[in-house]
Amino acid sequence: MRAYLVVIGETSEARIALRYAARRASRTGGRVVILAVIPPQEFVQWGGVQAAMEEEARLRAEAMALEAAGAIIEEAGIEPTILVRSGDPVKAIADVLKDSDEIAALVLGAAAEGGPGPLVEHFSGAAASTLPCPLVIVPERLSDEALDR
Repeated sequence: MRAYLVVIGETSEARIALRYAARRASRTGGRVVILAVIPPQEFVQWGGVQAAMEEEARLRAEAMALEAAGAIIEEAGIEPTILVRSGDPVKAIADVLKDSDEIAALVLGAAAEGGPGPLVEHFSGAAASTLPCPLVIVPERLSDEALDR
């Protein structure tokens, strides 16, 4: 079954990528894989503080992924797969793509204003030729009606 990989984050463009992926999966009989990446935490000298910071970041990432999953279930009737990874987002995405043959596309959102975000910039640049699947960049300016079409 084909799956659409969406990286969820605290940005508004992640929402548009998620909606697009849910619509595509619904229409093609596919599924959505939501990836939440916990960015590396700054090193703190005291281990207990470091562990608390890492746990807080993990809980925040899991909460975002669960909220996104709820939106997909409600909107498209699709139960997504949720993955939570720690570390560099580019490496986390590359690892998921490498480890899964069923990813049909990496779906990223492009901000309505300003330049591309770091993920769009990376994966649409020199790394584009190394992707094992198509890259779909969804402009944030698209309306819900345009996405539905």
